[in-house]
Amino acid sequence: MLVEREESGPSADAPILMLDSGVGGLSVLTALRHVLPQAPVIYAADLAGLPYGDKSEREIAARVAGLLGRMSERYQPRLACIACNTASTIALGMVRDVLEIPVVGTVPAIKPAASLTRSGVIGLLGTTATIRQPYVDNLEAEFAAGKTLIRHAAPELVGEAEAMLRGEAADADVVRRVVEGLRAHEHGEKIDTLVLACTHFPLLTEALTRELGEDVTLVDGAEGIARRIAWLTREQDFADAPMRFVATGSEERLALYRPALARYGFASTELF
Repeated sequence: MLVEREESGPSADAPILMLDSGVGGLSVLTALRHVLPQAPVIYAADLAGLPYGDKSEREIAARVAGLLGRMSERYQPRLACIACNTASTIALGMVRDVLEIPVVGTVPAIKPAASLTRSGVIGLLGTTATIRQPYVDNLEAEFAAGKTLIRHAAPELVGEAEAMLRGEAADADVVRRVVEGLRAHEHGEKIDTLVLACTHFPLLTEALTRELGEDVTLVDGAEGIARRIAWLTREQDFADAPMRFVATGSEERLALYRPALARYGFASTELF
């Protein structure tokens, strides 16, 4: 009698699929490459939907779930990562219902920030959509009870980070106005720890530190996300395959990013 062998796991060339509205998730990818340098990765940038932060919750949830569903059918990933705080805080549950693979989200790093603060006052920069989410309320209640969390919407920093990846300089005046707005909140002058609640924002670390000062600690979730992905794939085999970058939108827009993407190690860039 013929007995079929049970599948022991995903094929070695099955990629990790990472999705962001743009190139902010490259901050997560960098951390992932440190812990899983051998893992095949497909990075997907929804340039046609950028930015997510000014869209409604319904629009974001439907777009992210639909896009990841179609991409999973095409690329057959072993795991998906929503490398975007806005999309994760809104659509993570829906995506997990749609996909039959593990899905790792990106949420504001309030827990580590609460353990680092000395003054008890934590700043949080995110998109307009992210900072209003109940998910953030729950993180604050669970991990920052007794602390002061000051949320400030800074959607304009998304555009500055995208510009940097296209080879343009970030506008120092834009960054300065964001920091001034954050400091203008009650107790804002006491902020000593800042949560970067958008994966785009770590790309602006140097510019933010120039305005905030060296005594403010910047915290993001990239390393924690990378460790989570590594743990979920810990017993799996990986084929040595080049990274791929796919994007929605136009060829003209994608072409603007190609020089920077080559520096990140992408072997190919293509439209989805």
